[in-house]
Amino acid sequence: MFTEPTRAQRITGWILTGLVGLFLLFDSAIKIFAVESAMEGSESLGWTIEQMPAVGWILLVCLVLYLIPRTALVGAILLTGYLGGAIATHLRVDSPLLSHTLFPIYVAVVIWAGLMLRSSAARRVLSAGTSAAQERSGRVREGTRVS
Repeated sequence: MFTEPTRAQRITGWILTGLVGLFLLFDSAIKIFAVESAMEGSESLGWTIEQMPAVGWILLVCLVLYLIPRTALVGAILLTGYLGGAIATHLRVDSPLLSHTLFPIYVAVVIWAGLMLRSSAARRVLSAGTSAAQERSGRVREGTRVS
């Protein structure tokens, strides 16, 4: 069921959004401006230096969409896809599981937690799917409609 976020939830959501936003802004900037230490790490993952500015711009566009309240849900979905690519990259080169390969999942959890705490629209959209699923499962189990 959809509930409007409280003031404390909104503040917490924006704090989480700000923290993850700063991290991703820094990450995109070092890719766009081809910072040498970042390029060395990217090369070890199989990326070329020439590819990194494009990757940085893609991340920055996704981040901007996430930070704008009207497009935050789309931005969170796109960032989740971006982070999925990071997981695949780390799996491909056999990076350590907890510290490298799963790190994008930790970031995604903060992205979605921040969004769900701050956005009533995201809560409404995502709870609508949950309500429909509960309604369908209730009809199957009980043969009646769940209200």
